[in-house]
Amino acid sequence: MAAPTTQLELPPAMIEVATAASDWVLILPVVLALMGAALLLMLRNGRGWQAGFALLTVVAIIGCEVELLRRTMELGPQTMTMGKWLPPFGISFTADVMSAGFALASALVAFVALLYAQADIAEREIKYGFYSLVLLLLAGVTGAFLTGDLFNLYVWFEVMLIASFGLMIMGGRKVQLDAALKYGFINFLATTFFLVALGYLYGLLGTLNMADIIRVAPDAPVGPMTAIAALLLLAFGTKAAAFPANAWLPASYHAPDAVVSALFGGLLTKVGAYALLRALVGLMPASRDIMDPVITGLAVATLIMAPLGALSQTNLRRAIGFMLIGGIGAVLAGLAMPSLRGIAGASIYAFSSILTIAALYFVAGLIERMTGEEDSRLMGGVYTASSPLSILFLILVFAMAGLPPFLGFWPKVLLIEAGLGDGSIILVIAIVLNSFLTTVAGSRLWAHIFWRAGREGEHSEQPNDRIKPLSRADKWWAMAPTALLVAVIVWFGLMPNPVIEAGRTAAADLLHTERYVASTGIEVQP
Repeated sequence: MAAPTTQLELPPAMIEVATAASDWVLILPVVLALMGAALLLMLRNGRGWQAGFALLTVVAIIGCEVELLRRTMELGPQTMTMGKWLPPFGISFTADVMSAGFALASALVAFVALLYAQADIAEREIKYGFYSLVLLLLAGVTGAFLTGDLFNLYVWFEVMLIASFGLMIMGGRKVQLDAALKYGFINFLATTFFLVALGYLYGLLGTLNMADIIRVAPDAPVGPMTAIAALLLLAFGTKAAAFPANAWLPASYHAPDAVVSALFGGLLTKVGAYALLRALVGLMPASRDIMDPVITGLAVATLIMAPLGALSQTNLRRAIGFMLIGGIGAVLAGLAMPSLRGIAGASIYAFSSILTIAALYFVAGLIERMTGEEDSRLMGGVYTASSPLSILFLILVFAMAGLPPFLGFWPKVLLIEAGLGDGSIILVIAIVLNSFLTTVAGSRLWAHIFWRAGREGEHSEQPNDRIKPLSRADKWWAMAPTALLVAVIVWFGLMPNPVIEAGRTAAADLLHTERYVASTGIEVQP
């Protein structure tokens, strides 16, 4: 006699089908970076092959992210949920055009940095785990861009902080330890604000999954939600170096090796900017509307104060740090104008800044290697020794300022159009003023470093006899990859349509979140 059978019913929130093999492309970039970092850390004494292995790992990550960007452009947001449970129970990775584009730009910068490091990193720093920390940093940045859960965003912030702190103090110089103290204290403080906001948010909504927050946030009390949004603005604004919580950046990013400064400048602040856009536009738009005057004020102050800070600086990398902060002001301006053009402009400017600021720090490192100086007043005469370097520097300054025909021009056009359309004249004036002041500050640096024949002082018209030509290794491993990165910036400036189309798609998905939520499998109540 056959035994009676029992029909088991799976809970409605359980995923009953196996994850498609192609969906693993969402998590592979993070897995590859983490496993590569762990392997390099265990085998850090094998210095001969570490650079090659790290480069191959980043190439594989770039391949995954190109495919991910293609899929998000063609099919919309993509989600992979782990643990066989739908959100908010399972942990989700969700990629849309914005997150996939930022992750790809970060991996490209990391690839150039690994090449640049062949001429910039001392042997003992390799032994201390330089390549392992770079991959760990890339894992943190990529995880932050691709996660679909706010608590996991906090976890990736911690991963970034650990890796960046290790890279900051590598070398053990006094100035690095001083910079690490300022960098670490402020970022730990911002992370604490973020954690407190998460506690309140979970207590209020019962979920930290981004798609689920979109679903339940409109029914939550306005006052507590606005308080949580204000805490997130404080936390992410500090990490993005928005005014007035930005003094830590120029005080710390000049201290480590140039390749590390480039990684920090290109990647870290953009994660804060991305989190601001995701949290305040995508997840809590009603709270953003209430805080609109505050965000507008922060944007105007950041846009104007940052280039003034660059004008006051003579230390080259400190001045670049202030220019970087000015770019965050452009992202905040988009956050203050949450229209399709405004968010598209902010997204494209952040993408542009990832590439441009990293390249500017790379060029600054080469200038310092030639002159042996960090003070721009003592660097005069570099044009005679390397005119191509002067061209690269000027292109990057113009791209940061948003002058045509470079990549930074198009997002500023979109932001100005958004401002004129919304009647936000004060933001339009601030954006134009930022471009003017950034151009002046960059041109002043260019005149000191390249135009002047020699060092500042009585003999400033005489050739600078302390300049050393770049070595063959510097030209091939540092200058050539930097020039290629600048070529990408120029190319996208001349052929902007793909970037503008991607920016508009990213903005549409951030403003209208139906496709984002649908990709996770969560049912939206009509």
